[in-house]
Amino acid sequence: MNYKHWGRSALSTALISAFLLAGCGSNSEKGAEPKNTEGASEATVNASGFPLTKDPITLKMFTRIAPVNGAFKDMPVFQDYEKMSNVHVEFTEAPTDGFQEKKNLLFASNELPDAFYRSGISQLEATRYGAAGQLIPLENLIEKYAPNLKGLMEKYPEIRSGITTPEGHIYAIPGIVTLDAARTDKKWINQAWLKKLNLEIPETTDDLYNVLVAFRDKDPNGNGKKDELPMTARPPVPGQGLPIVNMMSGSFGLDQQLGYNINLENDKVEIWMGNDRNKEMLQYLNKLYKEKLLDPDMFSQKEADYLAKQSSGNTGFFFDQTNNVFREIQDQYTGIAPFKGTHGDQMQSQGAPIARDFGAFAITSANKNPELTMRWIDYFYSDEGSTMLRFGREGENYEMKDGIPYYTEAFLATGDQGKITPYAGGGAPHLISDKVASFINPPQVQEAQDKLTPFMPKVRYASPMFDENTAQEVNVLRNDIDKYYEEQSTKFIAGALSFDKWDEFQSTLKKMKIDKLQDLYQQAYDKMKK
Repeated sequence: MNYKHWGRSALSTALISAFLLAGCGSNSEKGAEPKNTEGASEATVNASGFPLTKDPITLKMFTRIAPVNGAFKDMPVFQDYEKMSNVHVEFTEAPTDGFQEKKNLLFASNELPDAFYRSGISQLEATRYGAAGQLIPLENLIEKYAPNLKGLMEKYPEIRSGITTPEGHIYAIPGIVTLDAARTDKKWINQAWLKKLNLEIPETTDDLYNVLVAFRDKDPNGNGKKDELPMTARPPVPGQGLPIVNMMSGSFGLDQQLGYNINLENDKVEIWMGNDRNKEMLQYLNKLYKEKLLDPDMFSQKEADYLAKQSSGNTGFFFDQTNNVFREIQDQYTGIAPFKGTHGDQMQSQGAPIARDFGAFAITSANKNPELTMRWIDYFYSDEGSTMLRFGREGENYEMKDGIPYYTEAFLATGDQGKITPYAGGGAPHLISDKVASFINPPQVQEAQDKLTPFMPKVRYASPMFDENTAQEVNVLRNDIDKYYEEQSTKFIAGALSFDKWDEFQSTLKKMKIDKLQDLYQQAYDKMKK
């Protein structure tokens, strides 16, 4: 099963127009005081334990359903949790294709469900619809009715800072990932080829270059042809950065904090897209590309092409979170540490924050049972609740080994994981810890992660919450700057643009107000640190 990778994404200008349309809704007066519906609950909420309420209650939730999923009402997690909680959830399911438009329409028409479940509420949506009163503030509900979530926020303060608006409200809660291995891609190298060519695992960027040359020239697959692919990477997704840049930036001292191309040093924000270290990285990648060490189809291939190259066994080096795609030939590969660059930098800068999936769950002003709803969702931020969500029924879908749930071999053979759990397809509001990750984090993957962990930052800051006006300003600046950076970087790497044009590239970034964008991130970071 292929798991979605969670990188940075720019907010689209198309969404802003939809948000402005939504401002015409009956509850959408700009600047309206956020509703606090606490105490208005129709149900009596039990303070702890199960059931959550004495009398059965129905909650209506809007959700995204991925192509791999079955109907939510047929998933054992929701069937069994209803019996435990006395809460029936009536899901309105919208397919991934067209999902955003359906969500926009609900806000615009003010025909709101009780909650948005796995609905990818963006930061701009949370800020706008929270200020308009359509999403309710959750911070007091979390304090009183969500002990699991509250405990995680106390243990990892960066969760709270990443989901709190400048005004101090929380309008949406994230999927939380405390397992490092689920937050970053591993660096996979073909150890069978290394062994055949009597090569050591590369430790520096120069070592990597030499190994890739050997992969290209010395016939490690032994078929007498020069058909080996030394190195490849995911194809770019517009607005989400270049995967090859994200994966190699740490070797050049370039971090990715605050959900962007940002270094943090002594609490100072630096957007590094125009600096000399970035130039060195692009020159290095251009050298690999020019010498056919880097996949010539990297910028044009489809995701399916990239995955096929992983599973072919004919690729020397690539990046992925798990070994799911190449599990049949997993012994051929091993995970390795980040490469040390010429200045001594050795970081695993690519990765998601602990609050990985922003806006996974939100409660609306239409909800007459917000306290009950908060207690309902909080269960999934425990290992017990997350096990139920991810693994289904013990004995039928999974078995416990040394306190850890594992899918049974019989169930794995059915290929029906996506039918029993909403986590397949990404974005479900729950906890992913080392206790519930046996499928996505088998021993080989954890061993690969162990090579990266010493080089990951102590804190990975999520994208900051801006107020609505600032968010729109950031969006406009980033749309232009990101598009330009990705286009020009692709040309630099592919050799279609000479590095003689670097000064012109820097000058254009200045004209596009990259310094202003840096100031806005600095202000947001300063507020987060208070």
